[in-house]
Amino acid sequence: MTKSAQAAGMGERVRSTRVRDPDRKEKILEAAADLVARNGYHSVSMADIGAAAGITGSGIYRHFESKSAVLVALFDRVIDGLLRDEREIVDHVSDLRLALHQLIEGQVEFVVGDRELAQVYHREINNLPEADRRRLRRKQRLYLEEWVHLLDELRDDLGDTEARYVVHAAIAAIQSTLFHDSGLPEERLRRLLTDAAIAVLGC
Repeated sequence: MTKSAQAAGMGERVRSTRVRDPDRKEKILEAAADLVARNGYHSVSMADIGAAAGITGSGIYRHFESKSAVLVALFDRVIDGLLRDEREIVDHVSDLRLALHQLIEGQVEFVVGDRELAQVYHREINNLPEADRRRLRRKQRLYLEEWVHLLDELRDDLGDTEARYVVHAAIAAIQSTLFHDSGLPEERLRRLLTDAAIAVLGC
């Protein structure tokens, strides 16, 4: 066997033992959420994200073709998770008031437990390509529709437009803490935001 053939064989063995990190894409998304939350979308480069995720060179481009693609993946994950949890609640909780309260708790958990990611969403969604922005907005409206439907069922005194307005007000009450550091313990903050949303919804 020639030296070149031996080298090729060695190369094949090296490639065959190389294991792709299954968590690499998730590490990229987590790093991006942290960096963008702290520094802003425009101040963060793909190289910054790769370095924070422990990926050197062009490795990050094997997973995402651009910085906006990273942001889109982050936001899809957020909204898809909320929609998935919402569907689970609606399908399995027959008490409408309890179902609405569990939706409130899920939104509170997103705002308090995933604060950095929620901040990124609110600050940066307008930096996305228009097609992605419109698609994500449609998902967001779909998420809100279930809140409106439940509130319509629970409150006969509200019309559909009024129920929609009240739902937006309740979610705004929950999200009001995103850009204000209350200094409260997380559990206390969760309780206050949940109570505020229930009070706004009136049920």
